[in-house]
Amino acid sequence: MKQISTLMFTALLLLITMPTVAADRLEQIRQRQRVQVCIWPEYYGITYRNPRTQQLAGIDYDMALALGHDLGVEVEFVDSSFASLIEDVTQDRCDVAMFAIGITPQRQQHLRFTQPHIASDIYAITTKTNRRISDWRDIDQPGVVVAVAKGTWHEPIMQQRLEHATLGIFDTPFAREQEVRSGRADVFMTDYPYSQWMLLSADWARLIEPNETYHITPYAYALKPGDDAWHERLEQFVAEIKRDGRLAEAAARHRLEPLLIMETTPADAD
Repeated sequence: MKQISTLMFTALLLLITMPTVAADRLEQIRQRQRVQVCIWPEYYGITYRNPRTQQLAGIDYDMALALGHDLGVEVEFVDSSFASLIEDVTQDRCDVAMFAIGITPQRQQHLRFTQPHIASDIYAITTKTNRRISDWRDIDQPGVVVAVAKGTWHEPIMQQRLEHATLGIFDTPFAREQEVRSGRADVFMTDYPYSQWMLLSADWARLIEPNETYHITPYAYALKPGDDAWHERLEQFVAEIKRDGRLAEAAARHRLEPLLIMETTPADAD
């Protein structure tokens, strides 16, 4: 009986102490003097890596540097993507993901989010030669093929909203774009920052804007569930960049004014 009690006490002690050690991410960041930030380096205006210079630029790149400055640590950028986002964050490949991540119910099952900092509607890209699509109302029609990238928030939204068009889900944004350029798909769905990149980089691309608000999705930073101290520190950071103007200044610097800057909520200010 005494032996059983000792074993139970040891097991209880492990249950109490292990989560505390594993969860203290903010202290780990301070000790290593480095915060690891997951980014998608192909996200123009957000966390885009120029292929010629290899330099990063974008609103969330700027905010990641601001986070490092506020914490007094260096920033290490870890390449990620929307397809690998959940695995990268939950497997501790980074401390936080900062690349305008849409808050969706599917992602909330696996990730913890900060309060949203920006938001975007959905936009469509077609070719200049496509005669089937001239207006947003032409998209959800019989015979039209709409492409989305797997893992993006456009996937579940278009699954819900399309009634007549055919939805094609492709493994990468590049595959999605190739389907449209080749004529196998009529449009692909994206957000405002990426739509601007297409207009700058692809001479075949034509933008189709919604006639009215279609579906506004808030963007936030994502972290592994648990660890209240780290989440609270990120919430404080988001509230501060809204309040002191750093977020709005970065949006203007990267010509992203059409993005909505989300208002500070009472939860942000805590």
